[in-house]
Amino acid sequence: MGLEFMPIFENWAADYDDEINGGNPEYQAVFLNYWESLSVITTAAGSSILEFGSGTGNLTEKLVAAGKQVYPVEPSPEMRAIARKKTLLKDVTFLPGDMEHFEKPLASIDTIVSNLVFHHLTAAEKEQVIKKYNQLLPLGGKIIFGDTMFLSQASYDKILAAVKSAGLENLAADLEREYYPLIPEVEAYFSDNGFQTTYQQMNRFVWIVSAEKIMEAE
Repeated sequence: MGLEFMPIFENWAADYDDEINGGNPEYQAVFLNYWESLSVITTAAGSSILEFGSGTGNLTEKLVAAGKQVYPVEPSPEMRAIARKKTLLKDVTFLPGDMEHFEKPLASIDTIVSNLVFHHLTAAEKEQVIKKYNQLLPLGGKIIFGDTMFLSQASYDKILAAVKSAGLENLAADLEREYYPLIPEVEAYFSDNGFQTTYQQMNRFVWIVSAEKIMEAE
């Protein structure tokens, strides 16, 4: 699962919560409405949730506060350590793992969530995990992902050009380095594997896709 990006998170963990609150001007547009995104995911989620890329525990905290049972999975030890220090999360077990390789909860789950994580997977990996998640969820179960994605290749090209023109070199490098999908690609991953989707745009970069399982994957 994009473990080539792990060194980034080792260095980013200590500053992550500051950046999502606007501490890094270069990424303010990416994190615009960050907390609203977490609220949308929390409201749409069911009661028993597998969370991928829990990071410093911000979405986990929202889910726990809403009275939901959460099984958070996070590959970064540095991120997990920060999450464990948050008061609401002191009794939550954070498991090592990623979107491809993880320990399946013993309890049944009705929702799988993540925020700003899905883009770490290659196109082939995205397709494979959606098929795998179909097998974990009951009919009516949901996958809810918030992430940077683009309406089309032309939209991506236009936004990337604007980012470069504004001199946002680190953000431009991120957009070119990681595996940010196009929405038609995301739609195919889900529809081909038994899910019906809806989309909500949260800012210029981030969308939330909510996918309900309507049939078993072939």
